[in-house]
Amino acid sequence: MKLSTDRILTTHVGSLPRPQDVVDLIFAQDRGEPIDQAKFDAVVQRAVDDVIKKQVEVGVDIPSDGEQSKISYATYIRHRLTGFEGDSSRPTPQDLDDFPDYRDKLVKEGHSATYKRPVCKGEIKVKSLEPVREDIAHMKAALAKSNVTEGFMNSVSPGTVAVFQPNEYYPTHQAYMTAVSEGMRAEYEEIVKSGLLLQLDCPDLAMGRHSRFKDLDEAGFLRNAEIQVEALNHALANVPADRVRMHVCWGNYEGPHTHDIALPKILPIIMKAKPMAFLLEGANPRHAHEWEVWKTFKLPADKVLIPGVVETTSNYVEHPEVVAQRIIRYAEVIGRERILAGSDCGFGTFAGFGPVHPSIGWMKLKSLAEGAAIASKKLWGKAGSAS
Repeated sequence: MKLSTDRILTTHVGSLPRPQDVVDLIFAQDRGEPIDQAKFDAVVQRAVDDVIKKQVEVGVDIPSDGEQSKISYATYIRHRLTGFEGDSSRPTPQDLDDFPDYRDKLVKEGHSATYKRPVCKGEIKVKSLEPVREDIAHMKAALAKSNVTEGFMNSVSPGTVAVFQPNEYYPTHQAYMTAVSEGMRAEYEEIVKSGLLLQLDCPDLAMGRHSRFKDLDEAGFLRNAEIQVEALNHALANVPADRVRMHVCWGNYEGPHTHDIALPKILPIIMKAKPMAFLLEGANPRHAHEWEVWKTFKLPADKVLIPGVVETTSNYVEHPEVVAQRIIRYAEVIGRERILAGSDCGFGTFAGFGPVHPSIGWMKLKSLAEGAAIASKKLWGKAGSAS
């Protein structure tokens, strides 16, 4: 995993907008309609080529495939694991329940009913590794075309599977998590074996508090979080820590977020996770202040922080100087070599929908790179050389 040895490196959380032909195909796939596999592969390969090229052009150092082949970062697993079927209700976040008119507006605009959130009703096993192998092949081909040496691929964490896909088969939450971790470990190992960095998406450890687990008290949620981190570490048993990143967030939606659990309450649990790098929200109005947490909570010596320094739910484009200020705050507390610059969340969390207009999202990533260059000059006394 590359570190910021002579300048602040840039990356992001992973998902990026998909072109309409990709959206049409993955929705058809999700509905169970017959898919021309050769056409699907060609369309996705073009999309991945394009999204890698664009990331390089705007200055992203460590790009992703933009999750082009996935309908969402969490529900795609129904095509890769057995045991999941049907659809389930969508538990709206507790903060949106406080504002029902606004909640209903967001649900309508998000077309959430078109996304299947299946239920676990049977034994979880690997259905096929071909989808992840195809994703890897598409991304590696695109990286080679753009002459990029390091990239990352997203995969859902066991706990996030539970947030989006309720359990009706296993006797306990712990048994469910053990089964999911056994099911997902092959995908994790396949990604790392390919030479790509693995990024695990873990909103279950923050957003889960005010969504799927909102009826639990705080102590109950934290007990579940411990179980979910243990399951994650179990799935990573054969994976080196320095090949894994982990993203934790409070939900990539434009809401009041007044029920977000505070970062200090979950950090001790999060830091038990095996991954070397942690991507946390740090730009939006509910979490921009939490850089100060690191003054008292010391980042373990073997960990790296990738704070969000651009938002992903607002069409404001952050000024590069604002981005630089945010980066410098973290670097002065933690150390410049252990900071990379990232985004709060993804720009294409669900296919075909996102609060940030696609072209504005690319401008935000360009501002991210420009801000990182300004911060590098101030932190190193020079612009920094390309790594």
